[in-house]
Amino acid sequence: MSYSAPVRDMLFVMKELAGIDAIAALPGFEDAGFDTAAAVLEECAKLNQTVVAPLNRAGDLQPSSFSDGQVTTTPGFKQAFRQFVEGGWQGLQHPVEFGGQGLPKLIHAACCEMVNSANLSFALCPLLTDGAIEALMTGGTPEQKAAYIPKMVDGSWTGSMNLTEPQAGSDLSLVRTRAEPQADGSYKLFGTKIFITYGEHDMAGNIVHLVLARVAGAPEGVKGISLFICPKFMVQADGSLGARNDVHCVSIEHKLGIRASPTAVLQYGDGGGASAYLLGQENRGLELMFIMMNAARFAVGVQGVAIAERAYQQAVAYARDRVQSRPVDGSIKQAAAIIHHPDVRRMLMTMRAHTEACRALALVSAAANDAAHAHPGAEQRAQSQAFYEFMVPLVKG
Repeated sequence: MSYSAPVRDMLFVMKELAGIDAIAALPGFEDAGFDTAAAVLEECAKLNQTVVAPLNRAGDLQPSSFSDGQVTTTPGFKQAFRQFVEGGWQGLQHPVEFGGQGLPKLIHAACCEMVNSANLSFALCPLLTDGAIEALMTGGTPEQKAAYIPKMVDGSWTGSMNLTEPQAGSDLSLVRTRAEPQADGSYKLFGTKIFITYGEHDMAGNIVHLVLARVAGAPEGVKGISLFICPKFMVQADGSLGARNDVHCVSIEHKLGIRASPTAVLQYGDGGGASAYLLGQENRGLELMFIMMNAARFAVGVQGVAIAERAYQQAVAYARDRVQSRPVDGSIKQAAAIIHHPDVRRMLMTMRAHTEACRALALVSAAANDAAHAHPGAEQRAQSQAFYEFMVPLVKG
């Protein structure tokens, strides 16, 4: 069956629980009221129902492939991504000054649910880019922001998050990728990163890798980790792309699920070192990476809602088609579709109740994040931020 975006349910939560009218009263969000949300969600639904969702099964049957250092994504992904970014969906929540639309996270979260329901493998690329943009917004210099963020917002480039190494999974204190300072203020990176979502692909002209590495002489453990910007292609002074950087994909993972999303093994520094630039301060990289990781935590929670919604829709469609036995109440004398059986209806309603409750949890949290950033009152901002930080692990859970 095809995916049908639950726009009406989303708008109900926005209006009755998340308080979109109150969000629209905040400075900078004056044009982001209920009517705007309804229009944005309707357009987002059209894109995901007609363009993105039909590629979901194709991604399972023809996943991303790797050959001679190049990753080729599922047929149709590249064209769908062009439609996605040209529609402004990558820049939905990002600042207008960088080419974004500056809409509330509340609206963005609902749109994220749609794209994840439609095609989780596809949705992971903009998810990682959103996180990279947030890290650059927080820790980047004005020059770094100007060089990278507009191109990521308009979808010309994408972003990736490089934490895990063969010997360092969740324990980042074991990171061994090293960064060597250069005379011009840049660094050279040497090391291997694994499980890098969309670490290599053919959907955009450049990939901005954010990489955890250790500068020589840094303290042991997580207090000695720095964060670096390492583009796949070097960026010239005029913003154009230059030479290929010394970071290369050496393989992609073979997976049971999300098969169309390329999960890459990246090698840094095989040919003299990958050129990189410090983001923030030396030895304080984990603080910035957690900005990106916290954005990803919320997004993963929204993914859960999205997959639950898609599963519910699939289950209802099956229950309407599958004929088995007569209803126990005698209302139908011959074999009937199983949706007429009370216990099947109970299971479906339980699925729907859980999904709608978790959607409400996510959207109310997104509204709190908007208030934490835009409310004119310092006390209200602090309260909203504390509430959001409390809720993010619950949303992910």
